Amino acid sequence: MTDAVGERRPAGELEASVLAALCAADRPRSAAEVRAAIPQELARTTVATLLARLHEKGAVGRTPGRRGFLYFAVDDAHGLTAQRMHRELDQDDDRSTVLARFVERLSPDDEAELKRLLEGDGR
Repeated sequence: MTDAVGERRPAGELEASVLAALCAADRPRSAAEVRAAIPQELARTTVATLLARLHEKGAVGRTPGRRGFLYFAVDDAHGLTAQRMHRELDQDDDRSTVLARFVERLSPDDEAELKRLLEGDGR
């Protein structure tokens, strides 16, 4: 969060608020409804821009509404995190090295969980 007037918030914080609002919604929401559901006080255009960017990233879907689009989360919070991880992995040409470095830095508990998942006891 920010304290100073006019200080920029991290984009990830705002996107997370928008995604949380959409994940909690029981139906697709307009930009105005999303704006009302998030804790930050943002301009309508800021929320619309965030929704458009999240749509481009594949994190939210949209359907035509009466006045503009209605937005919805394409996955739950865990699935959206997995999508971000895949996007990061896709940006590097040497997937093997990236995966090796990722595994090297896992905690013992995370390593055991990953091994369990890979052996077929997944969720």
